[in-house]
Amino acid sequence: MTANEAVKQFVAKDSVVGIGGQTTGRSSMVLAHEIVRQGISNLTLVGCSMSVSMDLIVGAGLANKTECGTGNVEMFGTTFAWRRAIEQGKLVSKDYSHLSMGLRFLAGSLGIPFIPIKSMLGTDLLEQRSEKESKDIVISEDPWNPNTPVVLLKALSPDVSIIHAQLSDETGNVVIEGFTTHDVEMAKASKRVIISCEKIIASDEIRRRSDRTTIPYLYVDAVIEQPWGAYPTSCYRYYEHDSAHFRHYQSCAKDGGNKYEEYLNLYIRGTRDFNEFLSKASNAKDLINLQKSMQELV
Repeated sequence: MTANEAVKQFVAKDSVVGIGGQTTGRSSMVLAHEIVRQGISNLTLVGCSMSVSMDLIVGAGLANKTECGTGNVEMFGTTFAWRRAIEQGKLVSKDYSHLSMGLRFLAGSLGIPFIPIKSMLGTDLLEQRSEKESKDIVISEDPWNPNTPVVLLKALSPDVSIIHAQLSDETGNVVIEGFTTHDVEMAKASKRVIISCEKIIASDEIRRRSDRTTIPYLYVDAVIEQPWGAYPTSCYRYYEHDSAHFRHYQSCAKDGGNKYEEYLNLYIRGTRDFNEFLSKASNAKDLINLQKSMQELV
């Protein structure tokens, strides 16, 4: 499918949306852009270390809740639109540890209602929760070790998840190279999964190296071929993150107001698709042309 078709079909108002990738790596920017372009609202965004893809959706006023370990862009700072929305009371944010979010997805993928952990015991992640917020977390006693507390975490099964990968075939057998973070468990836990990828390859090629398949086709509902679809985040073996565009985005997000709206209008709302965004991002054009030149030399 195209990104427009996939988002229109599988992402609805009030959905719980799983966000793949992590900080400056392999975020599905093409699908985040399309959600903003279509203005799908009242979303709950869930993930481990959510980055600029989440920040764009929040900054566009389309999310009312997040559940995650953190929102940041590593050395480029926090996700400013997200932080501002929390500070202004426009967004409810539920804090977890990274591990606990990954385990919630694991529980969802296994079809079990909850999973026991110890990682948040002794932290204010538990102590600061109100009684209302704590319905998805229960502190219980280990039935085999009396007086030993465990945390019971409610499973998490997103309505739809957006994930960027390096490769997929047309049926949705997905190859993620490098780090996978929580993406595999999240995909298996989700009701719908949209994959964007750098390249669609033949199923015969997948079969020849079936050990490389990270997410099998039975969990995938749509595949979008979009080179540079994670830009300005990185995609291992294809391109690194673009520091210049990150700094530009972070400057707009930190200032907020008209400056941030100008960014959204120029790069997302005022573009037909992600390819037009890439053509407007001057540094992206230079990087793409450099890559093409290097490929021609080889």
